[in-house]
Amino acid sequence: MELFIDFLKVLGRIITILPLMLIVTLFMGKRSIGELPVFDFIVIITLGAVVGADIADPSIHHFPTVGAIIAIGLLQKVIAWGKIKNHKLGRLLTFEPTLVIYDGQFHIKNMSEISYSIDNILQMLREKDVFKLEDVHFALIEANGNISVKMKSNKEVAKVEDVRSAGYVNSVEFPVIMDGRIYREALGYKGLNEAWLREELLKRKITGVEDVFYASVDEQNELHVSLRKPLKEPSIPIFH
Repeated sequence: MELFIDFLKVLGRIITILPLMLIVTLFMGKRSIGELPVFDFIVIITLGAVVGADIADPSIHHFPTVGAIIAIGLLQKVIAWGKIKNHKLGRLLTFEPTLVIYDGQFHIKNMSEISYSIDNILQMLREKDVFKLEDVHFALIEANGNISVKMKSNKEVAKVEDVRSAGYVNSVEFPVIMDGRIYREALGYKGLNEAWLREELLKRKITGVEDVFYASVDEQNELHVSLRKPLKEPSIPIFH
């Protein structure tokens, strides 16, 4: 009998909590669901913990939980308003955009600071339909973890009339060096070898493979190189 009563309590809490969670989440704003900046992510996790404890343990008083959910929603709304009114507060509570590629070169220092690997960045570029690193003017990792990409002017998306008049050659790149390691399978797939690769590196006055952070060849066997220590640290002004 006691188990049945506890079951009814849990069922009643689910019926009342879910509509309340929907109302509070919509009140907090669409951004909390779609983008999940770090503060909003913490709020969502907290809400989940409060609701989970309330539903799982019938001995917990229900009405304080309802009050806690409403208070969390109001707090998030106040903080969101404060971030809009106070730019410094906004920068404190959210991550700034991080430059990870500039002029076709990886920004290794920034990638290390945010713990993003070459594979992470390349995958995110492919999801943006970008298959050649050298075509990228700059790329930023935004506060929500997504990547924003600005292509070089001559690599912007072609209009229909441009494609019909001048023709359009689609191309992808094949990684042949990643973090100082040669990918011989990729070279073999392209009908190339290590000797060719080292010769191309020497043409660019690069004597050691270990100095290369990333290198790739396109369908025309043109080599693109991103050095581990570029001569000039890439930088662009970021307005956040």
